[in-house]
Amino acid sequence: MDRKSILIVVVSVALFLVMWEVAEKLYPPHPAPVPSPNAAVMTATGTNVDGTVVTTTTFASAITLTNAPVIGTNTTEQLVVITDENARYTFTSRGGGLKQVDLLQYPETVSRIRHKKHPIGQVATLNVGSPFPTMAIMGGEAVQGDDNYSLMNIPDGVRAEKVLTNGLRIVKDFQLTNNYLIQANVRLENVSTQVLQLPVQEWAVGWATTVSPQDKTAISVGTMWYNGAKTDDKTDLWFQNRGFGCSKGPSRWEFDGGVTNVVWAAAHNQFFALAVMPGEAAQEVIVRKVAAPTSASDDLTNDVDTVGTNYGFATTLVLPPFTLAATQSVTRAMVIYAGPKEYSTLARVGDVYHNNLDAVMAFGRVSRIFSIALLLSMNFLHMALRLPYGWCIVFITVFIKVLFWPMTKKSTLSMKRMQVLQPQMNDIRAKYKDDPAKMNRKVMEFMKENKVNPMSGCWPLLIQMPVFIGFFTMLRSAIELRGAPFLWIGDLSQPDTLFMIPGLNLPFNLLPLIMGGVMLWQSHVQPMSPGIDPAQQKLMRYMPLMFLLFLYNYSSGLALYWTVQNLLTVLQTKLTKNLMVPPPPSPLTPQLKKSK
Repeated sequence: MDRKSILIVVVSVALFLVMWEVAEKLYPPHPAPVPSPNAAVMTATGTNVDGTVVTTTTFASAITLTNAPVIGTNTTEQLVVITDENARYTFTSRGGGLKQVDLLQYPETVSRIRHKKHPIGQVATLNVGSPFPTMAIMGGEAVQGDDNYSLMNIPDGVRAEKVLTNGLRIVKDFQLTNNYLIQANVRLENVSTQVLQLPVQEWAVGWATTVSPQDKTAISVGTMWYNGAKTDDKTDLWFQNRGFGCSKGPSRWEFDGGVTNVVWAAAHNQFFALAVMPGEAAQEVIVRKVAAPTSASDDLTNDVDTVGTNYGFATTLVLPPFTLAATQSVTRAMVIYAGPKEYSTLARVGDVYHNNLDAVMAFGRVSRIFSIALLLSMNFLHMALRLPYGWCIVFITVFIKVLFWPMTKKSTLSMKRMQVLQPQMNDIRAKYKDDPAKMNRKVMEFMKENKVNPMSGCWPLLIQMPVFIGFFTMLRSAIELRGAPFLWIGDLSQPDTLFMIPGLNLPFNLLPLIMGGVMLWQSHVQPMSPGIDPAQQKLMRYMPLMFLLFLYNYSSGLALYWTVQNLLTVLQTKLTKNLMVPPPPSPLTPQLKKSK
């Protein structure tokens, strides 16, 4: 590659690195419509079932949208906390719902450097700072009143109850079951002597923000909902309304979807989800983007690259209006899932309720089968052989490479034979250069006669691509890798950042650099397909630099897979280098003989 080409590559890499910063300068975020200030911090005290006093601090949202329903905060807040082996659930009298969930088995932050302990002992928390608790019912005075409920303990759960001035009595029973599930039965009863006309209601699902400032935001924080056939995921990327390259449209602040077909909706981030599954499909789902609270631990982390999202996503289900005659009551049954994106758990829940809740893993339609198979294989190796997850990735990569070895070998032989036959094909091209159609036909006849396929070199790559995509989507959301160490890496679900480069404020991720070096080595060792233009060959030699850029800030588990995969490709290239191929035909080909 000449100096000019090298300069172009260097400039392109530099532009790619600063592209998003330039985009933010040229297209700054549009302000939220009609913001109104809220209190920054609220503290409430409650009592656990064992009598322990619990104090909860809520970092309130800085702004709310004027078209969003709100919960009254003018009354004293009562909290009831219940705990099982998986989580601690805090219920609030304000809105009579689930205020937050502390997942006891998962730390809030994991160090990216192995053997480096994070100083904060907090656990991952869902729904903290939400504008309204899960299962709050909103829709105006007729169904809200002052939003103040009375709370009491019931077996394995909590009851929230209130009577409105119009005679509507609301009783919500929350009972813990298993698999991070809460069964919620809500009874709306008319205790008056008059008919009650109840308006459209919004039932709160949850609040989607990052659990830790480390977590990825644009593609993993948002709301997913399921209509019985397919899912629709509205992440921060959709709300940012980014176009191609640096272009950006007006920011979006609200989404509504569904036509009486919302089977479930889940406020989720990279590794956790808070989902509500109504007994009967809801009418609509609404997602609103509002300013996120600031966590008390945001400034206390010792890890790098800890800037989280500035926004959260408040999700509600819309239920239609209805009429209650005197003494009539209606009970709505809903199931709440508040826990990790763990495939085996989500699949069990989905099987019980027949609603494909595991789709919240966002594996995608094309790569779903491969993602699930790879995840189950990785977990089997980890459990059966007690292998660390890093070595499980290595083992699976080696197995896949061995599985594809016969095809790779056949492809290599075909490419070598193509190289041997190249002089004869060049003769044909020169002979019929004035008639391109005839030239192509003669070249194809020649290759068919000599049993070579110009696409043979592409088949292994094309067949392995779904496996790569499966690895990519699986490693992106596999909570098993969160905090899984390997060599110097402390967390395979995150980049292996060792430090920030002084003066550049860019992370130094070692494993992607090793991956890029191995890919460059592979591109120089692996023979190019015959007939490629020399300029294109030079470009192909340095294509790995683009992979390095795209994968630099992705999970180190993905970089580990791609590094091992390319090392094995180099080994295969070395093994097939001396494979024997049939001798070439005579320089004067049969086609040329007939034409004389």
